[in-house]
Amino acid sequence: MSDQGEFYQRDRDWHPPALAPAYKTSVTRSPRLPLISLENTASEITGPTFGHGDIDAGDNDLLTNFAKPGESPIGERIILHGRVLDENARPVPGTLVEIWQANASGRYRHKKDGYLGALDPNFGGCGRVLTDDAGRYSFRTVKPGAYPWRNRVNDWRPAHIHVSVFGTAFAQRLITQLYFEGDPLIPRCPIVQSIADPQAVEMLIARLDMNATIPLDTIAYRFDIVLRGRRSTMFENRPEGN
Repeated sequence: MSDQGEFYQRDRDWHPPALAPAYKTSVTRSPRLPLISLENTASEITGPTFGHGDIDAGDNDLLTNFAKPGESPIGERIILHGRVLDENARPVPGTLVEIWQANASGRYRHKKDGYLGALDPNFGGCGRVLTDDAGRYSFRTVKPGAYPWRNRVNDWRPAHIHVSVFGTAFAQRLITQLYFEGDPLIPRCPIVQSIADPQAVEMLIARLDMNATIPLDTIAYRFDIVLRGRRSTMFENRPEGN
C-alpha cells in the first residue's frame, strides 16, 4: 500500500489570473466563471510513464540534433540544467522534460512565424530528456533571441524557453517558460506582469552558473523546477512554507 495521498491543492494566488487585460490574448482565452477544484481521479494520480526506449541519444542536445554533419547553430552556446523536485523537496526521477524555443535571431521554426529574424538551417528548436535518479536534467542549446509580438504597439518578448514537465502523474504536469538572469525585457513583458508575486517571477528566471560553465565553450544557466507535492496517508503533513 502506498504512503502517498492526494496532491496538494494549487495555490491560485501564486499563479497568474486567467484574465490579464494587458496580456490581450488572455481576454478571449480566459474563462469568465469561477474555477472549480475537484478531487483527483485515479487517472490523474497515476502515469504517464516514459522509458529510455522513448528517448533517443542526443535528443537533449539542440546544438546537434537538427544540425548538418560538421555544422552548428548560430548563437550563444549555453547549457541549461537543473533538478525537478516536488513541494516536499523530493527529487522526481525518470520524468520527461521537453523544451522548445526560438533561435538566436528570435524566430521559431514554424510556418506561421512571420518575424523577419533569420531561420537557422542547423537549429530545430526542440529537445527532450528524462531526469536521472536525483531528478537532474540537462540540455545544450543556443540562447534564444527576443522577438516582437502583436500585443501592444512595441511589445517584445524577453528571451525565453518553453518547458513541459510530466512529473509522476497527470495532476503534476507543468507547462511553463523560463527567462534569463539580467534581461531588461523581463519586467516589461505583459505576460510576466500578470504574475502578482515578485517571488513567483524570480522562480521563472534561470540563473547564471559559472561552476557549470565550460571555459571557451558553453555558458551555463541553472533552472530548478518544483512540481506539486503529495500528502502522506499516514504521519506526514505538508511542510511549513510550501
